[in-house]
Amino acid sequence: MEETRSRVGLQVNGRRYELDVDHRVTLLDLLREHLGLTGAKKGCDHGQCGACTVLVGGRRANSCLLLAVAHDGSQVTTVEGLGDDETGGLHPLQEAFMERDAFQCGYCTPGQLCSAAGLLAEAAADPAAADLSRSGIAEAMSGNLCRCGAYPRIVDAVRDVAAVPQAAAAPTQAPAPAPAPGDGRVGA
Repeated sequence: MEETRSRVGLQVNGRRYELDVDHRVTLLDLLREHLGLTGAKKGCDHGQCGACTVLVGGRRANSCLLLAVAHDGSQVTTVEGLGDDETGGLHPLQEAFMERDAFQCGYCTPGQLCSAAGLLAEAAADPAAADLSRSGIAEAMSGNLCRCGAYPRIVDAVRDVAAVPQAAAAPTQAPAPAPAPGDGRVGA
């Protein structure tokens, strides 16, 4: 009989987890159902909406498209891991989203925040290639859909944080290498 489960070790939000998972379990389902980290949302479940965006090795990723067993040993940051664990403080992007009222229903917000954190880390890693203009941010965030249409305020919030260099570093991750052409997503 063929083995259908494997042991997977992940570093999630700075904490190490060892889990026995079915080979078909996506990273999104592992985070939500096995670890209780429900920030990443299951929207389309086809990698089209960005509601499930997390950081894998510091890079933006649609977690609904990634099999958990293929990411054994990976470092994953979810929206729950963006803030400062020591002080309980919010990440500068979380603060900027609140200040700019960059959400309405909030369903897409965790994916938007993780995507923005990845974008700013990409820009910090290769400032010469970074386009942090309104149109550049809108293009880089185009894989994250917002049904409420808060796009202008989301872009404003990302620009606010981009203007403060130390705030642009990716949380708990080393800066990501510059992305290939496209939006830099893993699995997109």
